[in-house]
Amino acid sequence: MTTSQGKLKLWTAKNTFVNPSRLRLMMLEKGILDQYEEVYIDMIEKGDQKSWRHTKRNPWGETPSLELPDGSILSETTAIARYMDSMHEGRKFMGESVLEQALDQQWDQRIWHQALGPELELTYNPRWGEHCRKEALATAAMLDRHLSDGRKWVLDGEEPTFCDTTLCVAIYLGKFGPMHTDLALRFEYLDKYWQRWQGRDSFKRNYADGGELEELAYLKNVQ
Repeated sequence: MTTSQGKLKLWTAKNTFVNPSRLRLMMLEKGILDQYEEVYIDMIEKGDQKSWRHTKRNPWGETPSLELPDGSILSETTAIARYMDSMHEGRKFMGESVLEQALDQQWDQRIWHQALGPELELTYNPRWGEHCRKEALATAAMLDRHLSDGRKWVLDGEEPTFCDTTLCVAIYLGKFGPMHTDLALRFEYLDKYWQRWQGRDSFKRNYADGGELEELAYLKNVQ
């Protein structure tokens, strides 16, 4: 339901979590973040995403979850992104033409299932973790070749699209703990791509607290 200010509630989590970060980057790129009320779920210390209060509104216990005007809940990050992209004016972040929309979804699925997904599976189980690491690195090598032709973004446009938020978050995630597979360190064009993201206002605002990464700590001092 809408708040007293007429804003829809978006149940989300901090920027270290993959899906909330993908969606927030898109919202910042479109300039619509202030049109929603973000309600943060403590997914680390309290595990509130699995509490009855949250599972009552979303039985899967997922974030982000968007509460619509009729009180129903829309979940799954790409579904929420598509809803927002269609509801707001301006550049269509998931593609202007039918072909661009199809290509954006194609690359988003490739990055999600073959790079970001395996990174999320890099647990402390050595054998399974090594399998996932190899899969993520193989996909990263393919993406590095794709970017080596001089394109700025995955679809070769002047501005990023939704699949770019997924790749950005995949690079970010690879810098953590058991997932530590630093794609920007290993691949030249992914590194340049990562640096390009860091120059964007959306990135600076999303990771304004440094995102718990030493290399992004400088963003705490960026106005």
